[in-house]
Amino acid sequence: MSKATGKDAPAPHAADSHDLIRVHGARQNNLKDVSIEIPKRRLTVFTGVSGSGKSSLVFGTIAGESQRLINETYSAFVQGFMPTLARPEVDVLDGLTTAIVVDQQRLGADPRSTVGTVTDANAMLRVLFSRLGQPHIGPPSAYSFNTASVRASGAITVERGAKKAVKATYSRTGGMCPRCEGRGAVSDIDLTQLYDDSKSLAEGAFTIPGWKSDSFFTVRVYAESGFVDPNKPIREFTEREMADFLYREPTKVKVEGVNLTYEGLIPKIQKSFLSKDREAMQPHIRAFVDRAVTFTECPECGGTRLSEAARSSKIEGISIADACALQISDLAEWVRGLDEPNVAPLLTALGRTLDSFVEIGLGYLSLNRSSGTLSGGEAQRVKMVRHLGSSLTDVTYVFDEPTIGLHPHDIQRMNDLLLRLRDKGNTVLVVEHKPEVIAIADHVVDLGPGAGAAGGTVCFEGTVEGLRAGDTITGRHLDDRAAVKETVRRPTGTLPIRGAATNNLRDVDVDIPLGVLTVVTGVAGSGKSSLLHGSLAGRPGAGVVAIDQAPIRGSRRSNPATYTGLLDPIRKAFAKANGVKPALFSANSEGACPNCNGAGVVYTDLAMMAGVATPCEECEGKRFQAAVLEHHLGGRDISEVLAMSVAEAEEFFGAGEARTPAAHAVLGRLVDVGLGYLTLGQPLTTLSGGERQRLKLATHMAEKGGVYLLDEPTTGLHLADVEQLLGLLDRLVDSGKSVIVIEHHQAVMAHADWIIDLGPGAGHDGGRIVFEGTPADLVAARSTLTGQHLAAYVGA
Repeated sequence: MSKATGKDAPAPHAADSHDLIRVHGARQNNLKDVSIEIPKRRLTVFTGVSGSGKSSLVFGTIAGESQRLINETYSAFVQGFMPTLARPEVDVLDGLTTAIVVDQQRLGADPRSTVGTVTDANAMLRVLFSRLGQPHIGPPSAYSFNTASVRASGAITVERGAKKAVKATYSRTGGMCPRCEGRGAVSDIDLTQLYDDSKSLAEGAFTIPGWKSDSFFTVRVYAESGFVDPNKPIREFTEREMADFLYREPTKVKVEGVNLTYEGLIPKIQKSFLSKDREAMQPHIRAFVDRAVTFTECPECGGTRLSEAARSSKIEGISIADACALQISDLAEWVRGLDEPNVAPLLTALGRTLDSFVEIGLGYLSLNRSSGTLSGGEAQRVKMVRHLGSSLTDVTYVFDEPTIGLHPHDIQRMNDLLLRLRDKGNTVLVVEHKPEVIAIADHVVDLGPGAGAAGGTVCFEGTVEGLRAGDTITGRHLDDRAAVKETVRRPTGTLPIRGAATNNLRDVDVDIPLGVLTVVTGVAGSGKSSLLHGSLAGRPGAGVVAIDQAPIRGSRRSNPATYTGLLDPIRKAFAKANGVKPALFSANSEGACPNCNGAGVVYTDLAMMAGVATPCEECEGKRFQAAVLEHHLGGRDISEVLAMSVAEAEEFFGAGEARTPAAHAVLGRLVDVGLGYLTLGQPLTTLSGGERQRLKLATHMAEKGGVYLLDEPTTGLHLADVEQLLGLLDRLVDSGKSVIVIEHHQAVMAHADWIIDLGPGAGHDGGRIVFEGTPADLVAARSTLTGQHLAAYVGA
């Protein structure tokens, strides 16, 4: 029998040879002709220090080319509506499969966007209520807070045969609350923050950011509209003038021969500032809105965003507003308890979606939670919900640090999910720093050896055991374990929080010690951010500098030099040394190359195909006019300075003819946070997530404040970089600052002087202080989940 089996064994099939993804000659961003072979239907983890080229290889090259090739299968007409993707810099990419990218990009920050709207959960709930809700109020749109009710009637002309006018009526039932327009909050504007009423418009009465006294499209429309006297102090306006100034409906006016629209100040502010989500605003705009606008819960809908009719329709005593306000784990139980055979398929699909939330550790959220308030890790896991029950196989799933924001207790659950996706026959590629995730890999690719120009090569490829034995930075640090501090600093005072009840907090009273390194821990959703950002950030007189996880917004023209404010002292130093204007040394102003407008490249738009960016022939990619480059400081022109690394520039501006103390101070902070390898002119769009967070940290370190509040600063940091971060935190505390850190990384917990642990669970199972004390006490007690994991980590 065995002989026959051997004789009749099927010959190898040609299709079976395609079991590798082959990359040859990848040069995307800092990659240096990288060539690797990645096994399909396996879990491959990409490691390396922040900025070593992991994202460039996995997202920019492999996933990017897969998505580009899929887009090319659509017709040219359809491609015209899709994002255009350029072919990555690579010689050969072979064996690609369809890539599903689950990255850390924040979800849309629209004020009407919620957890329910960005997943399929709200859509299914609306259908459920439109079928079962009593009283019946209409179709699914009647339960949508994004749909306004519309009624219209009139005559329409039908051009069919003989033209004739017919009477028609049209109506659509929506669920939007008419008072707050589906936002759940209404705003009250403090007029004293918009203008100085002792001045006239001509004297520059407006105090709104960006509204300069000579601004044509804003200030001059008010001054020259004819509705108000521009030379009269605002406090002397007549009642009619004040009404026109503040509330007038949009009206066409002619200013200097140009037709423009005049609109009252209040509706103008509401449209230009309040229609945008606060989280998406630039810091100075956000500060203005916080000063000028008070957001209060809509009194008509109670913050539910829904009309009275939508709230009145119920299933077993629960309205759609109640259902969306429930914790998702509780909502899943409620859905399972509904026995309605005529909507059974809908209940099954909805239950499966809600169970997926619980499975990946997001059961503590509610569907009405604004998507703009989710952290990067939460947003990434929300995107994963739609893939969990998928029947697709032979797909490449690409994850960007899926354990961000997860307590050590939750990482095992994420590992199980990754292995389940792999075992269904999919290729799973994960960019990750956590040893717990690296440990489950079938294949490891370690990039480095350094970051930026010092990275971009493959240092190791093979098994986890091979990595551990190999002489790479990751291999050497894989088994690093920080020891619990033997002696801790003594507090110099306390910062009291009393009766904190934001989100799931239960009247929490806690004293946060000052003058020490305090770490706030707890499982995801236990209330850490609610406690600190809700009670400390923005507290008047406390001097709190809060550095959250909100992404840095910037275009190709933004770079570390512009973002940190470093370019201002550099431009002034160049101007002083050469006796010219500082604006000449800005590629976004007078010094810009006229051919490429200071972009350094010339874009050719090719409609539905990827646009082509070619280096500008006139400035050779330097972005400046030739005349500007004739001006030197310390023997270097401005383009050569922007091409320097941070470490090189720190030395350059620290001594000699180019000595500029203001620039040197900023560069010193960038080196402190481990960004010495970045070039000053590198576009922000090319920075990794970890680099952006540290860039933000370096910028905020210049702010005057006695208390620094950091939200998971180890995000995107390699094991080797965590040591450097701990050194930076120590230096901040030793300089007299108080540092409070929300963190899951055990090395940071072990290094703390004081730990505050929230829990015991997430959502309504959390919101309480379960431990306060030193790390040694937490390890000894082992009374909480955090204590158990920290004890295991330090080997106690």
